[in-house]
Amino acid sequence: MSSNDRMIKPYGDSWGDGQVQLSFTLPIPAGPKALEAAKRFAAQMGLQGVQVTHMKDLYGFSHFILYGSSEYSIDLEQIAINEDADEAMSFDEVNSFIEAEIGRKIVVVGACTGTDAHTVGLDAIMNMKGYDGDYGLERYPMIEAHNLGSQVPNEILLQKARELKADAILVSQVVTQKNVHIQNLTELVEMAEAEGLRQSLIMVVGGPRIDRALATELGFDAGFGPGTTARHVSTFLARELVRKL
Repeated sequence: MSSNDRMIKPYGDSWGDGQVQLSFTLPIPAGPKALEAAKRFAAQMGLQGVQVTHMKDLYGFSHFILYGSSEYSIDLEQIAINEDADEAMSFDEVNSFIEAEIGRKIVVVGACTGTDAHTVGLDAIMNMKGYDGDYGLERYPMIEAHNLGSQVPNEILLQKARELKADAILVSQVVTQKNVHIQNLTELVEMAEAEGLRQSLIMVVGGPRIDRALATELGFDAGFGPGTTARHVSTFLARELVRKL
């Protein structure tokens, strides 16, 4: 890889211009002072040539959308990721793999835990119709999927996993204000460990603020963010279960 290919910057109007779009809210009413404060804030972030394209008053707060240019670049050779691990199998490939390598259905229990009542992400993975052209886990012949829905206490999720002798649990976390998801997910892992379930369970978490690094840090086996469909999750579950057998 040449140095030109290695070093990348955001792209806007021309290659390497470093143009980025940024949005944020300031706790003051919209107006000339708020506008100047937004520009100075962006400048302190290292953005140059800042242009505020949108300012809107939000009942005493002010919301901004602005553009600017960053001088920083990223060296791709410093990013070590196993890209092969991200290659998802198709619906038919997953089912054939489970049948050949495991020889029985995988039992999966999913829920939005704690106070989280947002089931859109969970349903996209679990429900039969799925999302974005990918069938959900309920449609897989070699997966027994149980969707417990929203606001499920962690202890109930683990109790159900024990009753069903589940191979995996899927946790969806959309409510993340004040990092409440961190506390809830940490509690779930600690409860699974205390009840002697952690070693026998594949634990997966997903949501708009979830990624692989955060999931691993919290003690989960995998984390999935925006753009994930059922085939990504099912591929991981199938391969991970075979690895643990």
